[in-house]
Amino acid sequence: MSLEKHDLVHEFPEYREKIHQLKTTDHHFARLFAEYHDVDHEVYRLEQGAETASGEYLELRKKVRLQLKDQLFRSLQQA
Repeated sequence: MSLEKHDLVHEFPEYREKIHQLKTTDHHFARLFAEYHDVDHEVYRLEQGAETASGEYLELRKKVRLQLKDQLFRSLQQA
């Protein structure tokens, strides 16, 4: 299984400029972006085995990452 990070710019390359703009002008978006970034890195470390956690915890963190990504995507579409 190939492990990869799911950073927002690679997930939505067509929104690269809008992501940058919103990170600097929209505090809510910037907070969600930072939280997404932290959760994505945590999931990546868990999948690599750099940190240990139960399978249930990993799945929970993946769900949190997906919820954050959905919120960020909605913000990008509305901006």
